Order: sequence, then structure tokens, then C-alpha cells
Amino acid sequence: MTHDLVAALRPLLTAEASAEAHASGGEPGDLEQAVWLRLLERLETGKPPADPQGWLRRAVRAEARRSRRTRRHERPYGAEPVDDGRPGPEQLALSAARHRALRDAVRRLPGRCPRLMEALLSPRDLTYREIARELGISQGSLGPERSRCLGCLRRLLTPEVAAREARG
Repeated sequence: MTHDLVAALRPLLTAEASAEAHASGGEPGDLEQAVWLRLLERLETGKPPADPQGWLRRAVRAEARRSRRTRRHERPYGAEPVDDGRPGPEQLALSAARHRALRDAVRRLPGRCPRLMEALLSPRDLTYREIARELGISQGSLGPERSRCLGCLRRLLTPEVAAREARG
């Protein structure tokens, strides 16, 4: 029943939508799609139109009027909206998760590495001289110590990063 009705109405809908779309400023395909949706919703409730061709013509005109009203209220941007460069909520959440993972990994490092890495990651932006003084080590040994700690951190983070990517 539904298939026969759709097949019988298709040529009429195509013609009506093409005629009305130009006046409404829309696309015939959009108009057809809206009318098909209305017909299917009506058929789903068990109330097929008594006069399918008349119903279809009225539905096309109603959808065209709706499209015109919508177009009157919608205004395109004069220019593309400005991206203020601030991260959105998703980026903030992902960034916070990465920072937590990094801080957790830093706490698991051996020896002086957690204190050294915390000093290097400090928002105070300490110099090597200040870090060496704070940790009580010579400034000359700070570079090799930093390299060793970063190697440990890399080994700690690699399995976690690989495991996260594999889940995807």
C-alpha cells in the first residue's frame, strides 16, 4: 500500500516541488524531502490522506510557505564568525586529562626525578640555577639528570599512550 502510494505520487511531487521551490527560494529536493517526511508521519499514525494528490499539493505549498518564513528570519553572516582562538570544552577536558596523566607519571619516577620534573614544569618558570639551588645539586649535573629523568618518563608514558590508542 505505502510503496504503491509513494510510487504513484513521486512524479506529481517532483513537479510540484520544482514549481514551488523557485518561489520559496529553496531547493526542490529539500521541499520533496519535507513532504515525504510529512506523508510518512501521517501514514505511521494510520491516517492516509483521502485525496492523496490534493493532500500532496497542499503539503508542498505549506512546506514552501514554511521555507519562505524561515528564510525571512534567517540572515547569513556578513563574514565568517571570528574564531577567538580559545579552546573549547572538549579541548580543555582533553588537555586536563593529559596534564593529569603527566603529573601521575612524574610522581612515579624514581629518585630525585619527581622533584626535578616538578621544578621544570613549574609555572614559576625557574632557571637552571634556581632549580639546582632548590634541589641542592650542582648546576652542571642538572642537564644529565634531566635527560635521565626524561628517559624514565618517556618509558613510563609509552605503554600508557600505546594502550590508549589501541582502545580507540
